[in-house]
Amino acid sequence: MLDQWRDGPTKSAIVDFVEHTAAEVPPEERVAVFDNDGTLWCEKPAYIQLDFVVRRLAEKAAGDPSLAAQQPYTAASDGDLRWFGAAITKHYQGDDDDLKLLAAAGLSLHMSLTVEEYAARVSDFFARADHPTLGRPYRECTYAPMVELLRYLEAHQFTCYIVSGGGRDFMRPVTGVLYGIPPERVVGSAQGLKFSDTGDLLIQPTLDVFDDGPEKPVRIWNRIGRRPVLAVGNSNGDDEMLRYCGGLRLLVHHDDGDREFAYTAGAERVLEHAATQGWTVISMRDDWATVFGD
Repeated sequence: MLDQWRDGPTKSAIVDFVEHTAAEVPPEERVAVFDNDGTLWCEKPAYIQLDFVVRRLAEKAAGDPSLAAQQPYTAASDGDLRWFGAAITKHYQGDDDDLKLLAAAGLSLHMSLTVEEYAARVSDFFARADHPTLGRPYRECTYAPMVELLRYLEAHQFTCYIVSGGGRDFMRPVTGVLYGIPPERVVGSAQGLKFSDTGDLLIQPTLDVFDDGPEKPVRIWNRIGRRPVLAVGNSNGDDEMLRYCGGLRLLVHHDDGDREFAYTAGAERVLEHAATQGWTVISMRDDWATVFGD
């Protein structure tokens, strides 16, 4: 039972809550929601989906050199993942200027692909791509203790959902293999779709929903129809989802610079709320016996 978690207050809080909930709450009400980036898989030095996008931006700039003089194509051509990571961090600190540049370029990358064609590209990416600094395939960059927590909750008849600011259609091709979470339980940001005369759904260069911050509780209600009794996040973008939770709130704190990365940028507000509102903070350094597993 949670063998990849070290004994201590955090593990005890999880076990006590789950056992109490299993005894007192009907199974259909045992809804748990998990952020993805930085909660279930690694998000540094840049989001995995950003690496996927960066590679495509670099390909596009190579075919049109005029693009290389402007962002985000300059950073993509230079392989500068820090620029992209900083754009997301700035977003969580209230500055969306760089994120708007990234969004405008990124939305046009897969225009008119069918959703199946896009899924095939994502699957191919995960089959081939490695993390730039950890020296392991991206498909092995999931947090083993969190995957174990998913199994523990399911064993107690919780239904687990992923609710992420990341792309819904980027996550869906791999969440079954990585987490055991089927595509219908993945809630995320999404581009617009159009039904074509060929009977396919085509990706459009528009943003349908950005599933982040206050949008997360709205999407939870729209897609699930229940207030979660357990929620797990790691950044300011998860603050509202954690506040919406009606039970145990867990915050993953990235404080392990030896086994992963140590940072608080983009999590300042949620860490403050965790301290003042009594949420359970998961220390990667102190609470996890392993990070990525063997």
